[in-house]
Amino acid sequence: MTKPRLVGICGSESKAVFLDYASFTSPDRAGKEFGVENPMKNFISMPHVMGHEVVADVVEVGPDVTTLAVGDRVALNPWLTCEPRGITPWCPACVAGDLSQCHSFAKGPFSPGIHIGMCADVSGGFADLMPAHESMLHKIPDELSDEQAVFADPFAVSLHAITRHPPQPASKVLVYGAGALGLAAVAILGALYPGVEVMSVARFDSQREVAERFGATTVWSESRLEIIEQVADWSGGVLQPADGLPMAFPGGIDVVYDTIGAAETLEVGARVLRARGTLVKLGVHGPARWEDTPVYLKEIHFTGSNAFGMEEVEGVRRHGIAQYLELARTGRVDLTPMLTHTFDLDNWRDAFGALADQEASGAIKVAFDFR
Repeated sequence: MTKPRLVGICGSESKAVFLDYASFTSPDRAGKEFGVENPMKNFISMPHVMGHEVVADVVEVGPDVTTLAVGDRVALNPWLTCEPRGITPWCPACVAGDLSQCHSFAKGPFSPGIHIGMCADVSGGFADLMPAHESMLHKIPDELSDEQAVFADPFAVSLHAITRHPPQPASKVLVYGAGALGLAAVAILGALYPGVEVMSVARFDSQREVAERFGATTVWSESRLEIIEQVADWSGGVLQPADGLPMAFPGGIDVVYDTIGAAETLEVGARVLRARGTLVKLGVHGPARWEDTPVYLKEIHFTGSNAFGMEEVEGVRRHGIAQYLELARTGRVDLTPMLTHTFDLDNWRDAFGALADQEASGAIKVAFDFR
């Protein structure tokens, strides 16, 4: 059993609170509801206690625990895979370390749920106490503060996307979005791929400030046309004349890491990519329809990236959470400028309110402080 200390609010939790998954039920051209058959619904059970970006203290251990002791400070790997669900033998995905592709999210003694915070039977971190299997907890080095450790989960999400779809040396990449995932991606690219130039589509002043501090060139406009024009100009992509949105051909962007995943952002990404570039969708925004002709025309590699598992960094293979803790411990990444607001859990309305109006609040990462 653990007692949460500091728990970040994930973008997916904001969307749930704000009912911002409208694309799940938006009508399609035939008048039918688009998204009602979304298969993700099979891996979530209600009601549940949210919270999966967790720094906690171990306050009780079971008789079979061998690697943790009461008083240990830990970061949570929230995935409810074969091991915490008590499934044996493990599925092939878990054996391979592809934890986000586990076959057992709806099996075992717990209700369906891909991770803590989405399962009716396993409380998330927005609570006084949170249960977790020994395998899900990573000891935090003494050198790291809670404020550093709380970014382990979002960092690992972006790390998974980048290391599995890395940019070419000396290329230019676009990170679409400058929330926690986008800014973590900028930091990862700077730390692991120093010869790569990064442009960040950052909407708010607070986001732009941190993105530039992390080494990115920033761009933003309410107009998709202007974003395409500015990205193409920066990357050397040649825009083809068009009645609507133009397309860069050949484009100058090697990889687009889309941390938003909306139809509008995916379409912009496909249009600025170089021929045979890579469009990586790591943001969760529900089903989306968009003009995807550039995927065909430019032979773009369009792929998804779901959370994290065992990740390889510079020849060393370990869990994505552990990769972050080591990179942070050695000073190669410092994400603390992203933690802009903390609140007591009793003031949860103010916490989500800060996220609801990021332009006014300057919020990037908001967390609940239980200390």
